[in-house]
Amino acid sequence: MYDEFIEDFANRLTKLRTRKNVSARSMSLSLGRDEGYIGKIERKIFLPSMSEFYYICEFLGTTPRDFLNDDIAYPDDIGEILECLGKLDEEQILNIKGIVGGLVKE
Repeated sequence: MYDEFIEDFANRLTKLRTRKNVSARSMSLSLGRDEGYIGKIERKIFLPSMSEFYYICEFLGTTPRDFLNDDIAYPDDIGEILECLGKLDEEQILNIKGIVGGLVKE
């Protein structure tokens, strides 16, 4: 189970980093780490500490929950949408709920 978690974590990090169009080296340096830091995580050499995990999520524009939820393909976009939704009134929310419900393929 632990090995599967490491595999999933590394794959998710690679997917989200690539989607952000940033290199592992650049991301490592942006986080204030050595240039091989993210590459080592992606090659499953080690996992980040909990505090580093939060920095990784912040860099990727996602939450830890959404990072770990592989069912959410675009967590940074979802986060931006949720921020916008928080500014709407009840009628607007209900309208958007109807639109999204119509878009979801069952």
